[in-house]
Amino acid sequence: MRGTSSLPQPVHVSHFGHGPRQVLALHCTIAHSGAWKGLTRILGDEARFTAPDMLSHGRSPDWDGQGCFQDRILENAQTCLDRRMDVIGHSFGATVALRLAVEQPELVRSLTLIEPVFFAVACRDAPELIEQHAQDARPYIAALESGDKALAARLFNRMWSTADSPRWPDLPEATRAAMIRGIHIVPTVDEALFNDTAGLLAPGRLDRATMPVLLLRGALTHPVMQAISRGLMRRLPDATEEVIAGAGHMLPISHPAETAVHIRALWSRTV
Repeated sequence: MRGTSSLPQPVHVSHFGHGPRQVLALHCTIAHSGAWKGLTRILGDEARFTAPDMLSHGRSPDWDGQGCFQDRILENAQTCLDRRMDVIGHSFGATVALRLAVEQPELVRSLTLIEPVFFAVACRDAPELIEQHAQDARPYIAALESGDKALAARLFNRMWSTADSPRWPDLPEATRAAMIRGIHIVPTVDEALFNDTAGLLAPGRLDRATMPVLLLRGALTHPVMQAISRGLMRRLPDATEEVIAGAGHMLPISHPAETAVHIRALWSRTV
């Protein structure tokens, strides 16, 4: 295992569960490794989860602004991928997980991509949904550009929530503070997510991810996520898609039991 001391900014890593499977779990933006607690309470007898906090999230230091943020998070994730592991990623974390599967396929036993926000797929397959996403994102972007990080976090959270999600005033103060802390990261990853600066969609790149892949999304999520999920399913060698009824973008937190069912099914296909 490459030590975190070799990195420009080492990150905090949480561990959950005590089962025999080794799992690397990568959370979404404006969350932290604790977002996996609900899922790990269900799967903890089957697996041990290694869950790093991204820079500017959780107990990790603030990002120093150097380099590409996705590259930096990938480097941190690679320090945890010290053996063959099942890799799970949510939202932005799922885009990092996909890069791991392409760049180090020999270490990724199975890959679970939960609501991967790899918008470059939809840019090719469903540009009209990218335009809808852009319109929906304008309010939080305007708030961020005006310097109102609290409003930006609130609007971004609402954009990716469902009608029955907790409202901003009802969230714990610490949760709101964590979202505000990390919201500035969101626009910095646009090049990676929309323009595919890592070249994952180049001919033959995704063919490297030969492991079993689960694409998991919520039925109530933003419409662009269906185009991304189905586009990746067509492009990956061994991918299946599952949809959780009543769930939105935050399904690992809102629907951990249903999420666990599909992850168990994927794991049953691997040794």
